[in-house]
Amino acid sequence: MFRLLVGCGPSLLPEEPEDHHSARQSGNTMAPPAAFLRTITIDHTGAQGDGRAREGEGWVSVPFTLAGEVVEVSGQGDRLKPERLIAPSPERAAPACRHFTACGGCTLQHMAPAPYAAFKRDLIVRSLRARGLETDVTETWVTPPGSRRRAAFSARRSGKAVLLGFHGRKSHHLIALEECPVLRPAIIAAVPKLKDIIAPLLIGKDDLGLLVTETASGLDLHVTGVPKQAARLARAEVTGAALRAGFARVSLEGEDVLTERAPRLPVGAASLLPPPGGFLQASAEAEAEMARLVLAHLSSATFAADLFSGCGTFALRLAERIPVHAAESGRAAIEALRAAARAAPGLKPVTADARDLFRNPLAPSELARFDGLVLDPARAGAAAQCAEIARSSVPRMAYVSCDPATLARDLRTLADGGYRLLSVHPVDQFLWSAHVEAVALLEKS
Repeated sequence: MFRLLVGCGPSLLPEEPEDHHSARQSGNTMAPPAAFLRTITIDHTGAQGDGRAREGEGWVSVPFTLAGEVVEVSGQGDRLKPERLIAPSPERAAPACRHFTACGGCTLQHMAPAPYAAFKRDLIVRSLRARGLETDVTETWVTPPGSRRRAAFSARRSGKAVLLGFHGRKSHHLIALEECPVLRPAIIAAVPKLKDIIAPLLIGKDDLGLLVTETASGLDLHVTGVPKQAARLARAEVTGAALRAGFARVSLEGEDVLTERAPRLPVGAASLLPPPGGFLQASAEAEAEMARLVLAHLSSATFAADLFSGCGTFALRLAERIPVHAAESGRAAIEALRAAARAAPGLKPVTADARDLFRNPLAPSELARFDGLVLDPARAGAAAQCAEIARSSVPRMAYVSCDPATLARDLRTLADGGYRLLSVHPVDQFLWSAHVEAVALLEKS
């Protein structure tokens, strides 16, 4: 993806996108005037994956750069544009994808594996220290390439062509997908078929959203942003194209319009039929690693609660050994969990409630019957629920988080309530991004 400027070292500018919506206007394709170019040295990698450097009295961000690199940049303000790499870091790696720097999906393909894993771990360490927490933070578990089973694409019409791919970084430009080393091969191979399936729905100017999941019985497609004026004929054309393409299920705006085969996912000994567009862990490998940590920590529990349970990632696995109570605000997810639990032979009793734990958390009196807890909240964390848990006597808990800052905030609450933080395990589910998951293990005497 990097162009070479003859005699000037490698350029960090991305290739021009193929989408005509993102093409530069005529006369603006020349390099920035020399007066706007200057050279800076990158100090460290920031929390969003950008290089950070001192300029004047403040800090600036430069994407696709690494600590110690000398870079020629353009632009003003705190977000600069890299123009030329003068002195590369020994920790720089060759990007794995031709779309890197243009596509907004990955930000860290230019970082070698060891410093990349260390960067993810450091995100958690720094967040914990900011809250006065010290504990064992293990090395980062990194999901392998080609393993993400779920992709959120955008699609639009460009003339007679259908463009399908990911948006550019912080833009509405659409990068037409030709490859993706993160996704499972079956999803990439289905891109031409996806274009045929959704073409009849592209009758407006707005993008369609496509959530594609690889399941044990085939691909599951959920489409959002469908124009209201989409005729019944267009929907019939969609289902016909999906049948010819061999898709398991197609849903539009949450409505199931085709189920050729139930798109099931294994969850331990259970088989889950997720609701259309419902939340799932993006990587089965990462899900298995997080479940391994949770189940090992709660191995001595006799009755557990799975709070913010989703469709039962942890509850269904725990129920292979002990009774479980699950709580989650999404009714469709709870119904899917209940159905999976009923159909799985040999599971211990599973109860499940549709309950908004942000507004109506379980109180200490309700928590008293459990000797094990697992929490897996959204990015906002679980402030209200953790305040109640801190007042409880539940002896062991596991907190699964997708945001180091809210994790640290909630762990501080739990620590102040008498919980001891045993360890935190970084899990890199979203490869080459600046996001990191974590499993925190706690106990209370």
